[in-house]
Amino acid sequence: MADDYGDKTEAPTPRRRAEAREQGNFARSSELTLALLLLGVMVMLHATGPRMVEALKALVHEMLGPASIGDPSERGATGGLLHAVYLMGDALAPLLIGVVVIAFMANVVQVGLYFSPARIQPNLAALNPFRGLGRVFGGRNPMNLVIGVIKMVVLAAVAYSALHGRIDQVLGVQQLTFIEIFALGANLVYAIAIRVGLALLVIAIIDYAYQRWRLEQELRMSKQEVKEEMRRMEGDPKIKQRRRQLAMQALRAKLKKDVPTADVVVTNPTEFAVALKYDSQSMHAPRVIAKGQGYMAQRIREIAVEAGVPILERKPLARALYKMVEVGREIPEQFYSAVAEILAYVYELSGKARRPEPALAGLR
Repeated sequence: MADDYGDKTEAPTPRRRAEAREQGNFARSSELTLALLLLGVMVMLHATGPRMVEALKALVHEMLGPASIGDPSERGATGGLLHAVYLMGDALAPLLIGVVVIAFMANVVQVGLYFSPARIQPNLAALNPFRGLGRVFGGRNPMNLVIGVIKMVVLAAVAYSALHGRIDQVLGVQQLTFIEIFALGANLVYAIAIRVGLALLVIAIIDYAYQRWRLEQELRMSKQEVKEEMRRMEGDPKIKQRRRQLAMQALRAKLKKDVPTADVVVTNPTEFAVALKYDSQSMHAPRVIAKGQGYMAQRIREIAVEAGVPILERKPLARALYKMVEVGREIPEQFYSAVAEILAYVYELSGKARRPEPALAGLR
């Protein structure tokens, strides 16, 4: 079996499983549905059989009994037909509903709630009787043919076990009345069907487990296939790395351009760095023109030192501005007072007294 799948040693990825399911390729045993239907029908017949027999007797008595002889206009042919349909429908309804429910649940247990449009498309090849016969015995390899024959032999042996010991009753059927023959036939059919159903259920469970194992082997992937699928889902790692490099280069260029124009850089001192700029002619409040954490914070400080931009350590303020204000946005009103004091101090140290003091005072 390992030779059949070559170097496919890796478990299938979720995407591979999803694609297989979309194509209708999942583990499913037709014998399991058949076994559950057979057992379910037998159990329901055993429970509802007397009711069906009474309905049939009432129908026969009504249609062939003395009441049916007389004026045909009393009920009419249509009314009699409708009444007969009602009697049989009322008796068969539990059985029919049970069959539908069992068939539905048997498929849900195996494949879940799934609808495949591809499964309902017309397929003329499916009408080929030879192809259908091949599916019955499993045409994948000679081993499946042997398994199919074994199934038939086992089911035949189980069916014979139900008849064993009752051969004398079958041979002496000529001496029985019609009611006794009917009861004997019903008992034999019920016994055979139950035993065959149980045997088929065991075979179906084994077959379903085998189908799941075989599907798992078919979906297994080679290491190269896993890499290619991950590349399709997440993108080529080399391309992603190149994009990150380009983004980092663009960010560095922007920092090198914007940080030298800042009035002050507020730090944490090493974890965060926020560059602030204020122009009373074009801004209502100081604006964050750059910010960074870790390495980027270090880079902002280096550029600020090279450009001669003052750097002040204000831990709570730097942390709050980094987390709450995006680059290019003006600071919220709650920071006006603290930032105004910093700018006033920086302007005093740098000799930028030409900046209008009322503008700073308006921030307090």
